[in-house]
Amino acid sequence: MLKDQIQQLAKQYKEEFIAVRQHLHANPELSYKEFETSKFVQEKLTAFGIPFTVMAETGVVGLIEGKNPSSKVIALRADMDALPILEENDVPYKSKVDGVMHACGHDVHTTCLLGAAKILNELKAEWEGTVKLIFQPGEEKNPGGASIMIKEGVLENPKPQCIFGLHVHPGLQLGQLSFRGGKVMASADELYLTVRGKGGHAAAPHLAVDPILIASHLVVSLQQIISRNRNPHNPSVLSITAFNAGTTTNVIPNEVKIMGTFRAMDEAWRFEAHELIRRNATLLVESMGGELDLHIDIGYPTVYNNEALNEKAKTKAAELMGATHVEETELRMGAEDFGYYSQVIPGCFFRLGVMNKEKGISSGVHTPTFNIDEDAIETGMAMMAWLGSTVEP
Repeated sequence: MLKDQIQQLAKQYKEEFIAVRQHLHANPELSYKEFETSKFVQEKLTAFGIPFTVMAETGVVGLIEGKNPSSKVIALRADMDALPILEENDVPYKSKVDGVMHACGHDVHTTCLLGAAKILNELKAEWEGTVKLIFQPGEEKNPGGASIMIKEGVLENPKPQCIFGLHVHPGLQLGQLSFRGGKVMASADELYLTVRGKGGHAAAPHLAVDPILIASHLVVSLQQIISRNRNPHNPSVLSITAFNAGTTTNVIPNEVKIMGTFRAMDEAWRFEAHELIRRNATLLVESMGGELDLHIDIGYPTVYNNEALNEKAKTKAAELMGATHVEETELRMGAEDFGYYSQVIPGCFFRLGVMNKEKGISSGVHTPTFNIDEDAIETGMAMMAWLGSTVEP
């Protein structure tokens, strides 16, 4: 049976791909600078005998044709970029790049897709259709590598009928997979505001227009947009994360710079909120005598899992792993540029359990101590290979 063959090869190649992951982990590269990572992926695909093209400068797109290759096309996606974080793990494969770390598991995602590619290519006489392998740059930074890949035609020639993506989950036990239909992750937009007033002596505020006071009112007012305008059943969050002004105790500054993030689960509400933010912020600042510069950097859309495809993937996961190893993913306000793919074709973004508290492996993503139980790599590459070879779109 194909399932047994996939499981056998995943087990057989486990150590090989743990070594791949450790190489990638030790040599991280930031978003849109994944030059050596891209070269490494290309070398592996060449060694496997899988043809590929390069897109978005560092993106790599491979094609594996099974029997009757035109019968269906399924895309499997992995991201490759790292984060500007100084790693604190004391492991032999610790990052060799100062201040850069694979703290979100993209080294694992790339490894699992490479492993799945090797398995699928070796078994291509056993399954039907075509699998498109998408190794994507720049997930961690706007505008998102997925958006660039799509603009350059990654979802054409051949056009996939659906796409799957995997992400590590440090809160999910090793050996588990989790899925969720419908809304899965939030959109993410960045807020940049400059409140300008008129500086002066702190002892004579009546001769100044205090931008700190105005900006303080503004921060509170922005929260009311969420609490008073949003449907309570529609998850959304606005967080101000930076408030910078002044350099000393006796001077009212000329301006305040504010940064923050706005997250939403509903695309219509997302853009309605943008207009509310612009209107309310401008009116409030001007009513207090100040001026406002506001920029909303529109980021990733919501991640929406096609319900029918998600159910198929869950069923396949239960077939591969057993029903007790399949859970439901919690709703998350984090963002992922996989959402761009799922706006164009049916998508399913699922989670791979990597936690093992007995080994002390439980740190969250985007932390300097994030790591995984590497036994999860066997599960990840087997699951990706199983989906690519058996799902009927």
